[in-house]
Amino acid sequence: MTPKIIAIAEAVKDELNGQLFSQGFTAERHYQPVYELTDMKTLHVTVVPKGLEIEPISRAETAGDYQIDVSVQKKFTIGDNTELDAMMELVSEIADFLTRLRLTIGAATALWLKTENEPVFAAEHIEMFRQFTSVLTMTYRL
Repeated sequence: MTPKIIAIAEAVKDELNGQLFSQGFTAERHYQPVYELTDMKTLHVTVVPKGLEIEPISRAETAGDYQIDVSVQKKFTIGDNTELDAMMELVSEIADFLTRLRLTIGAATALWLKTENEPVFAAEHIEMFRQFTSVLTMTYRL
């Protein structure tokens, strides 16, 4: 049986791949969004299971809050506002799409709880690698 967090990550990946965005990509699920720097000329959208909190909702039932990271990464050529603004726009599109989205997981429905994007981009990746990196953390309750 597939762990619930993996099923949710797969559902997020599938939803992203079924939607059109301003920049084309194929989302992949991995355990880490780590790639060779030479491969980063291509846009990478990676879905990663991140965390789980389980809490009681009654004497006999619990609810799980599942955190899923969606990373958006690409090595840029110039690094000017136009190029980086386009990447920020894509992150915003993905966040808007996933926010309030109900995911069907088997017979259950995972409810969206919150979207986080802190920080909105990794400044050290821009400086060190000339790469844009932003990570959305989506939290779903199942």
